[in-house]
Amino acid sequence: MDKHDGGDPGALRVNDPWHDATANGLWVPDQAAPDTAPAAAAPQPVADPAAVYLEVQQSEAFREVRDRYRKFAFPAVGAFVAWYLLYVVAATTAPGLMARQVAGEVNVAMVAGLAQFATTFLLTWAYARHARLRRDRAALDLRWTLATRTGQERVR
Repeated sequence: MDKHDGGDPGALRVNDPWHDATANGLWVPDQAAPDTAPAAAAPQPVADPAAVYLEVQQSEAFREVRDRYRKFAFPAVGAFVAWYLLYVVAATTAPGLMARQVAGEVNVAMVAGLAQFATTFLLTWAYARHARLRRDRAALDLRWTLATRTGQERVR
């Protein structure tokens, strides 16, 4: 049997970006903080997690978060894949164009290849910005709903 130092095992720090959302000012739940609740308040019954998950999945807030994700991700992935395939097709079917010098020893193929890297970083930045501005607060609200309805907010 492993030795236990007597600490609360539920208090273990998990590297979870959602965990620090309140401390970072990203999100504050709409409900009163637990320390402001009356001391004699009885614990609320915990709902069936499967039923709560289905209810949240069918909610308008969940559909909105999912739709915001899809409206960004699908066109962005489509554009990036099309840009990559254009680069590959041009490299295989138009070697003369790709070998054309742009500046010194730098040719069109090198510029297009480096643009692939730049596009990847730009797309990553755009995705993170879109998530932060359009989805994170609503997703945190959904997570809070699930945690409070299933009793998981007591884990940490």
